Amino acid sequence: MTRPPNRYRPTDALSIAEAVFKPATPPSAEPVRAQGKGGVPVSKELVSIKLDSDLIAHFQEDGPGWQERINDALRRATGL
Repeated sequence: MTRPPNRYRPTDALSIAEAVFKPATPPSAEPVRAQGKGGVPVSKELVSIKLDSDLIAHFQEDGPGWQERINDALRRATGL
């Protein structure tokens, strides 16, 4: 059985170059920035969750910064 290509780290030179030169985040409305009590920024926590591969591919299309885009989408969805 063959393994699917690793879609998180491109292996060919063209894909690597395109990933480097793509903007980190697409131009959009100002990003959501969470703040805790007293204006202190909320800290990040490392978690492991399983997401559908098509959902991950959608956020990875714009290159680096895809985890932040998922985080911002979850914030908007929860109203935080």
